[in-house]
Amino acid sequence: MSDCPCGSGRSFETCCEPIIAGAPAPTAEALMRSRYSAYVKGGFEHLGKSLSAEQRKDYSPEQAQRWSKDSEWLGLKILRTEKGGADDQEGLVEFSARFRSGGQEHEHLETALFSREEGKWVYAGQVAPKGETVRYEKPKVGRNDPCPCGSGKKYKKCCGAA
Repeated sequence: MSDCPCGSGRSFETCCEPIIAGAPAPTAEALMRSRYSAYVKGGFEHLGKSLSAEQRKDYSPEQAQRWSKDSEWLGLKILRTEKGGADDQEGLVEFSARFRSGGQEHEHLETALFSREEGKWVYAGQVAPKGETVRYEKPKVGRNDPCPCGSGKKYKKCCGAA
């Protein structure tokens, strides 16, 4: 028995393997974990079947396979869940998936939405990340100040000319 790639601490055979093989996921989190494990183990059929009807329209098994095989999967961390239990119709799972691709480590952060279709949990998309407010810490360049690009011209005649 091997540890499950999803990081649950359980064996793959008792954790994600049955869900990847077609057993219904009991919770949205369990489906999220099985989807991560499917990338690690090559369960591409599960990845397609566990998508909502709307999400399946854009699914490319070839692209998923390429990403999976070109990546070394380093770990999944569930950051939070909302709803998504046995009696719920929708749920949310915020997670971090770490992987190495092209010699560099990456972290995929996502707040995933799940819903039920025909009684089974499916991945329904993601919550769009909120934009961060950017504060400009330096003093504002005036129109008649020298251009910060170093051209020697006034800002209004150089980079400030719009």
